[in-house]
Amino acid sequence: MADVVLGEVSWERMVGAVEKVRERLLRATAALERGGVPYAVIGGNAVAAWVSRVDEAAVRNTQDVDVLLRRADFDAAKAALEAAGFVYRHAASIDMFLDGPGAKARDAVHVLFANEKVRESYALPTPDVTESEPGGTFRVLALEALVRMKLTSNRDKDRTHLRDFLDVGLIDASWPARFPPELAARLQHILDTPDG
Repeated sequence: MADVVLGEVSWERMVGAVEKVRERLLRATAALERGGVPYAVIGGNAVAAWVSRVDEAAVRNTQDVDVLLRRADFDAAKAALEAAGFVYRHAASIDMFLDGPGAKARDAVHVLFANEKVRESYALPTPDVTESEPGGTFRVLALEALVRMKLTSNRDKDRTHLRDFLDVGLIDASWPARFPPELAARLQHILDTPDG
């Protein structure tokens, strides 16, 4: 571990890290609500919201706050988030709102645009924000749309999130039939290899 400075092991630091993400999520979604901007929470927080409805003990922490917006609503979203103290930055093809002027990219709200492909090679575009539902204090992407996004991205963490859904019974062997063949095959593989 060259040049890595380790701090003390601390429950307070661990809890604080989780709480910062939660606070950022709530502040950002409240700002979008106040601004009348349609959105949906996606990514790890959306997965956690769904998993927690079945088994709180199965929820994973995430460092990211990811939201889905329509490109046509971006200016309104930018105004709403900047009014809440976020700072817009576009870097490495990613639109994000840093949690204050001195924040790092990890301390940000990351934006994906609805109905657009994240990468040209992806089989499908992202869902629309209308494929969402109230999740208590924020709107969360609907389960089928979230599974579709995870199957489309198909990164290691996406497959882990899908296994979490499988573990708590949110998805099952009937689900591949809901998706186009490429995505169905990916989900079937996860169903066939639940331990990775």
